[in-house]
Amino acid sequence: MERLRVLVADDHPLLRQGVQTLLSHQFDVVGAVSDGQSLIDMAAELRPDIIVTDISMPLMSGLDAVRQIKRRLPATMFVFLTVHSNPVYVQRALQVHASAYVLKSEAAEELLTAIEHALRGEVYLSPALGNSILERFRTASGRPSRSSVELTGRQRQILQCIAEGRQNKEIAHQLSIGTKTVEFHRARLMSKLGLHSVGQLTRFAIEEGLVGVSSDLQTKGASAGR
Repeated sequence: MERLRVLVADDHPLLRQGVQTLLSHQFDVVGAVSDGQSLIDMAAELRPDIIVTDISMPLMSGLDAVRQIKRRLPATMFVFLTVHSNPVYVQRALQVHASAYVLKSEAAEELLTAIEHALRGEVYLSPALGNSILERFRTASGRPSRSSVELTGRQRQILQCIAEGRQNKEIAHQLSIGTKTVEFHRARLMSKLGLHSVGQLTRFAIEEGLVGVSSDLQTKGASAGR
């Protein structure tokens, strides 16, 4: 029987290599990438059966990458492997139809089990997340929030860069666009979301799973918003 093909995405080289080694005994690991944009590009080229991805990655979050890939490859299954145990991140993962959500601290014991569940059509969540997490998701999904505001892919990219503490010129260089374009999107983001500072944009980006929570990151965002 032909082995299923897996693509791995994580910006930490050692973790990426460890996941490849773990999966290679049962699956054909066809590639490994370190950022969200590369994940989109490689998925389009390789068309894997399963993608194992982190959430917080450079250039584009795993959540946003999955949103785009899902439209092109609806049959591909997605497994999030992440440090984030906050229910908000689990909710975002379930909203993009993830098949599994595994904490990195439990990867050695749970990742293969999670994929087995996914292949049976089941949704697998790390037991460490608690039994109430699905109920929290169902409750939260009925509440109106800023997440219901539709942002373009480019706006989400720029939002992530802003939350990472990057200045307009740096964002323009990274995304190969003009500084004026960055300024335009920044203004549109604040208008659409009803937010008024970089600190508020950063908090929203964290809630959306575009960036991870860290005191360093929040300090950058807060100081940039003054």
